[in-house]
Amino acid sequence: METGLQTELQKQAQLQKEAELQKNAGLQKEAGKKMSLLMFSGEYDKAMAGLILANAARDIEVEVTMFFAFWGLFLLRDPERMTQEDKTVYEKLLGWMSPKGAEDLPLSRMNFSGLGKWMLTEMIEDQEAPKLIHFLKGARKKTVKFYGCRLSLEIMGIRPEELIPELEVVDAQTYLRDALASDVQLFI
Repeated sequence: METGLQTELQKQAQLQKEAELQKNAGLQKEAGKKMSLLMFSGEYDKAMAGLILANAARDIEVEVTMFFAFWGLFLLRDPERMTQEDKTVYEKLLGWMSPKGAEDLPLSRMNFSGLGKWMLTEMIEDQEAPKLIHFLKGARKKTVKFYGCRLSLEIMGIRPEELIPELEVVDAQTYLRDALASDVQLFI
């Protein structure tokens, strides 16, 4: 009698495990879902948070769009493609004073003239964790859509050719249409 009861309990436990595995399998992939991130901040830690989320979303098959405006555009600057040609004095000054790419961004808190950023990057290396530039490269490989705000580019004097080649310059209405069609919208 106990053997029959044990067998029945084992069958129920196995069915429960299979049901849990099926439930978890449904959570692992989210094909058909969309996430939209508006990247306004030009700070290392905030950019890192946005790119970690973008990479994680692509890993579970969520379509990701990142819209970069104002200070967030500095994350996408390619230091080797920057130019001063055909820029106003103010545009040249802004280009000279602002970060030259992902690894040049300051921290949002405790930057201490770069000492805080240096400490954070040392801690990242000690943990053998990826740096911001690695998350950016990952997002590019995983086909995250990169949109740049046309008006922000014009105001700040940043030329599209100074940014990563995957960037598509769009207006705010294009971003809003994408965000309204998304399941998740984040402002960073």
